[in-house]
Amino acid sequence: MFSPEELIPSTPEKTFEISRRSAVNTLGLAGLIYAASSSPAAAFLSMGKSPTVNIGTSSRPAAAAVGRIDLTDLPEEWVQNNRATLVDYTRYLFALKLRQVSPKQVIEAHAKKKGSVWNSLPPKAWWNRMGYTLRVVDRIALEMGVHEVEIISAYRAPSYNALCAGAKTGSWHQANVATDVKFPVKASQVTAAARRLRDLGLFKGGVGGYWNFTHIDARGQNVNW
Repeated sequence: MFSPEELIPSTPEKTFEISRRSAVNTLGLAGLIYAASSSPAAAFLSMGKSPTVNIGTSSRPAAAAVGRIDLTDLPEEWVQNNRATLVDYTRYLFALKLRQVSPKQVIEAHAKKKGSVWNSLPPKAWWNRMGYTLRVVDRIALEMGVHEVEIISAYRAPSYNALCAGAKTGSWHQANVATDVKFPVKASQVTAAARRLRDLGLFKGGVGGYWNFTHIDARGQNVNW
């Protein structure tokens, strides 16, 4: 069984910046645009039957974001199970300022059920791990000129992962460093682009190609399948 401390560097955000700088000369202007883009504004979350929760920049400057998110269509039972951290996790996703990956897509990837077992949001101490991986996915989409990314799977709680068809006991999804994604192009193109950018130094991790989606993780070691 893997140790959480061994999954990725202890400061993934800093490591991503270093990796990005090492590749930016090759990756071109799009990378510079990605690094420079930000625009503070208010964002809010509407959660189930609960009142609207404001997520403004006045109380949490680091959470600057543009737009709004409405999660009223999430399963009520799942919302209740994750209510303690849902608002903060949504705020965290907005703070990443992703351009091609929607925070709602990420959250919806967690609101799934296998039999009687619900998946859940990741432990708060592990949020930065997925933040790192999502920035990698966002960068790949940006370089490919793709404006919409579907997040099929992100974090998987162990009990939920055990019921997923084909999932491994030591799946990197359980460590919150892996995501399965679909772009509106052939999956083989996404897989090829992810490997190319990884080999240029954008990140270190696994890239798995499937007929209809691509697995991307930041395990710290390059692996293909």
